[in-house]
Amino acid sequence: MTHYLNLYLLLLSICSLLLFAACKNEVKLNKSESEGRASVKKDTTSVLSAVLLKKIKAVPDYDTSQWVDLKFMDSTILIDLRYATEDNFVKEKMYECARCFLRPKAAKVILKIHQDLQEKGMGLKLFDCYRPLSIQQRLWDKVPDATYVTNPKKGSMHNRGLAVDLTIVDSSGEELDMGTPFDFFGRKAHHTHTDHTKEVLKNRRLLKSTMEAVGFKSIRTEWWHYSYRYAKYPLADMVWECGVGNQ
Repeated sequence: MTHYLNLYLLLLSICSLLLFAACKNEVKLNKSESEGRASVKKDTTSVLSAVLLKKIKAVPDYDTSQWVDLKFMDSTILIDLRYATEDNFVKEKMYECARCFLRPKAAKVILKIHQDLQEKGMGLKLFDCYRPLSIQQRLWDKVPDATYVTNPKKGSMHNRGLAVDLTIVDSSGEELDMGTPFDFFGRKAHHTHTDHTKEVLKNRRLLKSTMEAVGFKSIRTEWWHYSYRYAKYPLADMVWECGVGNQ
């Protein structure tokens, strides 16, 4: 009798151990499954967040029917907006950040010029594009001289989004020698001044002929300044944002 009782207790112990092990494994499986679902949910959330952030950044922060951010059209165009730095003739930062805006028709032509130059191993670098009227007023307050700064009461083609200050660069991004720096206010910057090397005169002719062939007009006193003639827009004071949308 005692023998059978011991055997019964042994079998009962074995069953209890097996039942405990099965329950423990189920808990582990449930925990693993739960962690797996959490991991998938976390990964999915990360992906969706990344996609959403990308879409937010891709949404323009300006009226695309009125303006074009040139860097968004072609990232190979070099943008060196001097008024977004202190490296300009007034030695003061005027723009909070460097974004080159133009009216759509003018922007389309600039893009074509750049692409045509790329086929010849060159490209464009822009020093200034659209300039808000309020910035024109600040420049005028600094230099009230109509020879070099347009009176904001009249407004310039920059204020209309139809003018650019620019130069040509070679395949390595180096500026072609134009005889003077950008915003050099003196006779050497004039188109009519020919006391330069043959290389400088050749480079100026290349820039001038390239721009004028597609509707941009030069001015006598600045080799870098060109205005688009085949579009009309009113003076504007749209001030662009810095941050989202500013790549």
